This record gives sequence, C-alpha cells and structure tokens, in this order.
Amino acid sequence: MKDILPGTGSRLELDGQSLKIEDVVAFARGGAECTLSAKSAEKIKATRKLKRDLISRETPIYGVTTGFGDSANRQISPSRTARLQQNMMRFLGCGTGDIASPEVTRATMLLRANCLSKGNSGVRLELVERLLFYLNNDILPLIPERGSCGASGDLVPLSYLGAALVGEEEVVYNGEVRHSKEVLSELGLEPMELEAKEGLALTNGSAFMSAFASLAVWDAEELAFVSDLCTAMASEALLGNRGHFNAFIHENKPHPGQIESARTIRELLAESELSLDSEEIFISDGLRGREFLKLERQVQDKYSIRCAPHVNGALRDTLEWVRRWVEIEINSSDDNPLFDVESGRVQSGGNFYGSHITQAMDALKIALANLCDLMDRQLELVVDEKFNAGLTANLIPFFDDDSPEAGVHHGFKGMQLCCSAMTAEALKLSNPASIHSRSTEAHNQDKVSMGSIAARDARSIVELAQNIAAIHLLAVCQALDLRGVEKASPKTRKAHELVRSRVPFLDGDRRMDEDIKEVVDLIRSGELSKTVLTD
Repeated sequence: MKDILPGTGSRLELDGQSLKIEDVVAFARGGAECTLSAKSAEKIKATRKLKRDLISRETPIYGVTTGFGDSANRQISPSRTARLQQNMMRFLGCGTGDIASPEVTRATMLLRANCLSKGNSGVRLELVERLLFYLNNDILPLIPERGSCGASGDLVPLSYLGAALVGEEEVVYNGEVRHSKEVLSELGLEPMELEAKEGLALTNGSAFMSAFASLAVWDAEELAFVSDLCTAMASEALLGNRGHFNAFIHENKPHPGQIESARTIRELLAESELSLDSEEIFISDGLRGREFLKLERQVQDKYSIRCAPHVNGALRDTLEWVRRWVEIEINSSDDNPLFDVESGRVQSGGNFYGSHITQAMDALKIALANLCDLMDRQLELVVDEKFNAGLTANLIPFFDDDSPEAGVHHGFKGMQLCCSAMTAEALKLSNPASIHSRSTEAHNQDKVSMGSIAARDARSIVELAQNIAAIHLLAVCQALDLRGVEKASPKTRKAHELVRSRVPFLDGDRRMDEDIKEVVDLIRSGELSKTVLTD
C-alpha cells in the first residue's frame, strides 16, 4: 500500500535537493505551507552577488547581458538588463490550448521554486519569496498547455508564471479569474520588476513537464495495484486458476515487477472459492480407462489473465527507474546559465533540456497503454457469454425466459464499447514524442526534447487508464454479484463492498457515466488500495 499523502496544513521546506514525488503530489492536491531553507537563502544571496559583480565588469553573459537563443551575439549594457527580462515574459506569451489544471499549476510553481532554491540561478531572494507567497496563497497563473518544445525548457508555458509574478497576467485567486496586478494590490503588494537573469531563471527549465510527470508517476503507481486487483476479480468472475500466480513460476523469471504483481494477485485471491489453485480444480480419478474426457474447467486461462503479472510487471519495473529519473530532475538546477560561487564563474550549458523526462514519459506511456489493453481484453472475457463461464451476456441480471424483462436489457454492452474506444485512444497516444524533435529558433534549438508533449500524453493515458479500470471494476463487481460474492476472497469482497457503497448493482439498463466517475474517484484518491490492503 502506498503511503497516504499528507493533508492540508503540512509544512514543506525547499532546499533544492530533497523533494520527493509524494511532496509534489501532496502540495498539488492538498496544499501545504511552503518555506525556503536557511541554507538555500544564503546561497541565493551569494550567487546574486556574483551575478552583479560579473555584470559590473561588462562580462558577456548569455541571456543576462546578451540576447536570447540565436540572438546571443548581441550584447547589451547593464542598464538594459532588466528591460530584457521583462520583455522575455511578453514575447513568449503565445501559448495555446487548454489551461493547465490547478494541480499541474501548483506543481509547476513548486518545482520552479525548488530549482531556484538550489541557489545557482543568480536571482534575488525576494523573487523566490514572491513565488512562495503565490504558492502559499494559492494565486495560480493561467498557463496554456501547448507551446513548449522542451528545450530551452518549457519557455512558453513558464512565461505565464513569470508574467503573473510581475503583475502582467491573469490568475485564479479564491476561485475567480482576476488580473494579477489587482490581486497584488488587494494583498498590499506591488508587482515585481525583474532584474538581470530573473526572467530567464523563471522560464528556462523543465518545471512544467516535470509537474505532469510527477503526477503521472504517482497515479500510475496506484494503477499498478488497481490492475492487479482487476485481474484477481476477473479470475474469480471467470472461475479461473489462481495457480498461475504461484511464486514458483514467477521466481523462475525473476523480474521484480512481475514477482510483485504475481504476489499481489496471489494475496488478493487467498481463500477464494471461485478462483482455485490447480490442485483444487483438477481432483479426479483420472480417465478410468477412457480414451477421452472433456474437462469442466480449463487447465490454463487466457493470456490476459494468466500473463497479467508479466504485463503489469513491466509497468512496475518501468516505474522504478522513471520515479528515480523524475526525482533527480525535480531536484536539479535546470536553467541556464548557472553561477558557480566557488570558482567565481558563470557557466552556460543545457540543463534545461528535457531528455530524461521525455524518455521516461514515453516509456511510461507505452507501459500504461499496454495496461489499458490488458484490462480491455479481460473485460471482453467477463462480458462475453461465449467466454465467461456461464455468466449472462453483458452481465445482465438473470431473467426467466417468460419474464417481461427478458431480452430488453443490454447491461455492460455500452460500457465495453466505451472501454475499447478509450483503449484505442491510449494506444494512439503512446507514440513516442522524443523522436519528433524539430529544429527551431533559427537553428539554435536544432535538437529539442518535446518533453511537455510526452508528459501531457502520459497524463492523458493515466486518465484513460483510470476510467478503463473503473469500468472493469464495475463489471467484475457485477459478475461477482451474479456468481455469489460470498464465495469471493476476503480482500476482493472488500473491494466489492467499497464499490457498492458508491454504485448499486445493475438490475436493469441505466446510464452509467456517473457510476464510472464514482469509481475513478476511488482509484485516484487511493481509497481503493487503502481499503483493500488494510487488515
């Protein structure tokens, strides 16, 4: 069971090196008081002092005393550096598409603050404190989702964050869309005027893509458990063979994720009277001289049941390294240039480049899309009377042939159609974004990561998977009701009871979109895993 996220009112101290995905998700979804460590504050002051010293010497510094990107060969005087930064927020304000959700926006702002708290960016302490003020008061910029190539970082989306800090963009405050300048005035504050490097420090990084990535990883980890639960309940619904999940089999192909998935399914099915171990199923006296005997139950279940730990195991193992990569990224100085106080130098590089996030999200997308396909195939077996071991067609209630209800209900037929459509969409979105680099910005950004596209697609597949899993859970709960839920294992009965506390048994055709939303909420909140796995 995953640790429960801390609720509103917890304290989160930023130091640029110890932020966890759990912290990001807790802040994005539950809120917290966000502060800066004393050590970070001192380092921020030191690097700003170095920056000012280098500017006073009229040293050419990329994006500070020169133009941006292909314009880096144009040096400006120290007196123009502030205006350069203000203008950066303006010319990048060309995002399109949907406005990012509040949770993505909070996560983005938190990650930008954590990057600056490393103290390598040359910004004022006051800028970081203003960003933290916005975070702690839930003043959220309106950030369009589209427009980032992922190198030089998430320039276009993050420019809306910078513009909101200086009072030039709209924000959401107390549930209303208002101009940031008006909100600042109400709170007794003046808009900030950016100084040298500060616009670049706010925009030139991977915070936007990493926000999507952090949330996607957390939700995908929950989906790994939910998929195992779906498999266990489908095995019961289909009168399956739980021997497929015995430790001996999986320890002899010892991928850690596969072993974990099989163990989870095995424990979920313990004491089930529906899904039996091989030796419980095939107790017989043999052929007793006969040349042929048709068995009442299959020796092996279909691949979507029998091989589920192999599919979900690949997701679990992918998540292990994806989580590690994301946590390295969110604790990095991901802007450019960086100020090295120890050597007294400013150094230009490419830490804004989102390659690791892109590669991680592309891999996560594929693993999740396979999970969607697995659940869709399991659902087909459960609703199809040709394969569901005596259950009704589309899981309609049992009606006598002479009942006035006979022949007029179609149960889960529409649900399966919806599930297949969403699975197809997930498969389509799994196409890797990392291979679609475009040369842009006068061939200065001639190889880019497309990180935010990959991360947004991962977010979308997560949402599809949550809805697919919800339909699957509703179907297997219906199947267990028809089969006799008292015969299910103790743990799957817990899942059934929780679902039934939100959604009643389907006793006749009705619209089920709200039913799906109820179960998605159980999945997304973590309540499902908490309930099932708590002894």
